[in-house]
Amino acid sequence: MSGHSKWHQIRHKKARSDKKRGKEWSRLARNIIVAARSGGGDPKGNFKLAFALEEAKAANMPAVTLERAIKRGTGELEGADPEELTYEGFGPGGVAIIVEALSDNRARTAPAVKHAFDKNGGNMGAPGSVTRQFERLGIILVEKDKAPEDALLELVADAGADDLDSSGEYYEIKTPPAKFEAVKKVLRDRKIIMESAELVQVPLMTVPVDEEKGRQLLKLIAALDELEDVQNVFSNHELPESLMAQM
Repeated sequence: MSGHSKWHQIRHKKARSDKKRGKEWSRLARNIIVAARSGGGDPKGNFKLAFALEEAKAANMPAVTLERAIKRGTGELEGADPEELTYEGFGPGGVAIIVEALSDNRARTAPAVKHAFDKNGGNMGAPGSVTRQFERLGIILVEKDKAPEDALLELVADAGADDLDSSGEYYEIKTPPAKFEAVKKVLRDRKIIMESAELVQVPLMTVPVDEEKGRQLLKLIAALDELEDVQNVFSNHELPESLMAQM
């Protein structure tokens, strides 16, 4: 790897811009609600909530909005609870796509996702048709000047991490989903700053596409990313170098 970890090539983050700040805050608020609902409203004992709050603060979300989201999660304020949804489908060239959403109205979200697939040369798949082509992992990135490699490897391995890759710009720590929070906790306890920490879908193998199919695929991914309820989009495509050079 050079400069970027492998999974960054198949994961597509939602755009961050002032124009989309409102949608971004809505997304982050839903993350906080879900975290508070599952682990309580105290970030000291709920590391998922602590991380969601850090992400929201980095996006300059107002404190009153943060507090309201926490209270929604703990039940102190009324409101429909968002639920985590996963949609599966195929894009141009037979590329497998997983869409992760967080929504308080699945009757709104599912048709929107289907429309994005249908309009951009893809199609929705049945549950289980795509997920078996991916492996769910926790991926944590740490800047290399934050800790010596040997010490960091020992620390995260003791907490349950599977691997530490130092070949890229960052240390890339891989964890099974069940150990993701534990590894984050030891890093936080040692005050080792994480550049990012996310549960991702890593393809077991990739599907090469030509430039024409690649352009169609990127258009589909962009359409999915633009949906307010969509949190993450993962795919197993492999773009041609000619198209990568234009990005």
